[in-house]
Parts: sequence; C-alpha cells; structure tokens
Amino acid sequence: MCEVEGRNCVANLRNRNTFYLFAHLAPSCPQILQSKLCIVTVGLPARGKTYIAMKLARYLRWIGIDTKVFNVGNYRRKMFGAYQPHNFYHPDNKEGVDKRTECAMKALGDVINYLNLENGQVAVFDATNTTRERRRLIAQKCQDSLVEVFYIEMICDDKELIAENVKAVKLTSPDYEGIDDDEAIADFSQRLKNYETAYEPLDEGYDRDRSWVKLADVNQTIMANQILNHLQSRLVYFLMNLHIKKRNIYICRHGESEFNVQGRVGGDSDLSERGKEFAIKLAKFIHDKNIPDLKVWTSQLKRSMQTAAYLNMESEAWKSLCELDAGACDALTYGEIQEKFPEEFAHRDQDKYNYRYPRGESYADLVHRLEPVIMELERQESVLVICHQSVMRCLLAYFTDKEHTELSYIQCPLHTVLKLIPKAYVCEEERYEIDVQAVDTYRPKPKVTDVSRTNEEALETLLQQS
Repeated sequence: MCEVEGRNCVANLRNRNTFYLFAHLAPSCPQILQSKLCIVTVGLPARGKTYIAMKLARYLRWIGIDTKVFNVGNYRRKMFGAYQPHNFYHPDNKEGVDKRTECAMKALGDVINYLNLENGQVAVFDATNTTRERRRLIAQKCQDSLVEVFYIEMICDDKELIAENVKAVKLTSPDYEGIDDDEAIADFSQRLKNYETAYEPLDEGYDRDRSWVKLADVNQTIMANQILNHLQSRLVYFLMNLHIKKRNIYICRHGESEFNVQGRVGGDSDLSERGKEFAIKLAKFIHDKNIPDLKVWTSQLKRSMQTAAYLNMESEAWKSLCELDAGACDALTYGEIQEKFPEEFAHRDQDKYNYRYPRGESYADLVHRLEPVIMELERQESVLVICHQSVMRCLLAYFTDKEHTELSYIQCPLHTVLKLIPKAYVCEEERYEIDVQAVDTYRPKPKVTDVSRTNEEALETLLQQS
C-alpha cells in the first residue's frame, strides 16, 4: 500500500507485494483537501492518459470532491478542426507548436477559472505535456493562481499494447473520422514519432521538488515523488489498484427477504420462499455463464449469505457490504418511521444522500465505508457481488458516474442481475431479470418534504404503489 504522505517512493507491483521507500520528507497534512489541485497528465499518445484522467475524476466525484477533466485535444479540435496531419505535431513546426500551446493555455485558463471562480476542487489537465517547457508554463500559471500541481506520467514500451490502444481508441476518435484505418494508423504512428523526438520524461533529479507519480508498464511499477498531503496519497493508492485487463462485474441484491415482504427496512431476516427460489435460479444463471476464476462476495447479513449458499462456491463475506445502518429506524416499516419519527422522515426526504439515521448511517457514510470495496474491485477481474439496495446504489454510482443527487434513487429491483463491463472511457451495463416475482422496495421521493406534511403526503409514493 502506497498511502504514505510526504515521501518519495517507488513500488514494484509485479506481484503487487513489494514496496520501497526513499528518504526526503515533505510537510504532511491530514486533511483530505488542503487547497485547490490541478492533476496534470504526462506521456506520449496512446499510453492511457485519458483513461486514467477519467477514472480519477470519477473516483474523486464519488467520494465527494468536485472534479472536472479538461482535455486539451478537445480544445484543439474545437479551435483548429479535428483532423490535423502528423506534421502538425512535429516539434520543428513552429505554427503547429504555437497553435497547440494556444490550445493548452486556453484549457489551462479554464482550469484556473473552474478552481477559483466556479468552486471546483480538483481539475484534471489531460494532455501529453511531454516537454519541460510546457510543464514549466503549467506550474507557473498554477502557482500564480495558488493552485497545487500533481503530475501523473504514463509510460509504456509494450508495442502490442500500444497498437491495441490505437485500434481501440484512437481510430474511433474524431481526429480520424472518415479516414481509412490503414491511413489513419500510418498517420498516427508518425505523430507518435514526432512526439518521441521532443519527449522529456519526468526526472528524479530535475523534477525532484515537484509532486508526481510515474506509472510504468501498465502499473507494474510505480514511482512517486513529494507526496505532500492526504489527497495525493489517496490518489497514489487508487492508481496502484488499477489494471486494464478485460473483466466483468456482476452485482445483484440478495433474494427477497421476509422483511422485504413485510415492508421493513434493514434488519437481518431470512430469505422468503421466493427469495430462495431466486437464489436457486441465480446459481443456475451464474454456472451457465461459466465465468473463469469468478470470485463471490457477500455481506455478513443472513439474506446475502443465504443467497450465495446455493452457488456451492467459496464466497467472502464483507462487513463493508452490509446494508446501510438505519439506526433507531432499523426493522421498522416506513409507516412506523413516519409515526415515531415524522421530522426525521421528512429530513431524510429533503436530502436523502446526506441524511444520517439517528444512531445510524447516511449514504455519504456508506460511500466512505465502501471505498475499500471499490479499491479491491478495481484490482480484481471477474466478481459477483451479492449485496443490498443502498450498497448496490453506491457501487453503481461509482461505475456509472452518477451524481450524489441521483445515487440514492437509483432503481435496483430485487431478482435482477446487472453485468458491468468497464471499458476505456465508459462502463457498459447489461441487465438480466431472473424470472421470480418479488416485492417492489423502491420508494420514490415524495412531492412534499416539509416537516409539517401530513401522513398521507409522507407516504404518498408508497400508497401509489399499493
């Protein structure tokens, strides 16, 4: 684990168990976000910079940090057109260099405005940034605007992987729309050579005083320098867990429980008869998929483990995957919550994501609790997660980049399996409905959320379902 503040470090992750530290301490701070931060990607084209940029932004937004990606390529396409021949990127082409610098500075200006005028917290400046002069300009402009800079350099010399990345991403980009594949590959290959002639990697000596991390050979080796605060250490740890292997993540709720049938929240009840039927059919569904090396994760609650038992596979029970803790409202129906705690019930409807049950949890708490699960999911290949409605919402929000206002209302019906297929820039989703009836546990947000509302107004959406 590379969660070390204020140190230069290098981690060899071929077996993901070797970690080395250098000296050179820097001041540390326990706060997650001490100041505005600009994350700057560095590296040749087709090395996965935009993939990393988007993954980081999605992760940061999920944990509650306002983050936005500024892709300089998009600025170049808008300002000078999508297709530019390879000589546009040659370091001796002064006109091309000037235009690309203009695009970068326009994007960087928007970064500063986002951070200082629009209350953004982290910006990701996504570009090649392959020369020391370009990085000096970025550092100076950010320093003048009181913005910290953290560089992430992507290094890859695997020709097969680069070629695969070119085919998967670059050929489908607007840069080569309408151009023959062979011609596009030839042009992009020459563009790469142009960048290589001017490439100046981050250097342990020259860039000794900057904060940066290098990811080499698809995260097999990570080097980190001047990790100054808690957020930067979390970013390094997150990056250490990423891989680009093809994988599928299956997520479903447990089978229908006795408390589901009774309309009660939380608790630790057994499966209903229909829940057991779902578990049997889920086992057949999974075995028919014949997924190699599939791992099965459950919560430590009975209904989750009972659902997994029919798989006849080894499973791992996570406390982190347990349902949101309803505290004083645990095992109550919504009608009983309205009767006993009408003001609490109204406050929850006003801000469902941030509301915390008395002696219980909020969705914001649950996201924090699930962060280790996300880290481990990023490390794994194929996993089946049998969890609960609130947990499934949080996991789906991470992979599909949902806003916090949407998260707590994502529909996750019982007896439905979601297959998530993480791709370079998106996460594809397939939905499988297992043919076993179940109660509908979804409660939409009522129109009236004021504490003075009537019982009928508080329970309006439940009455509409019955």
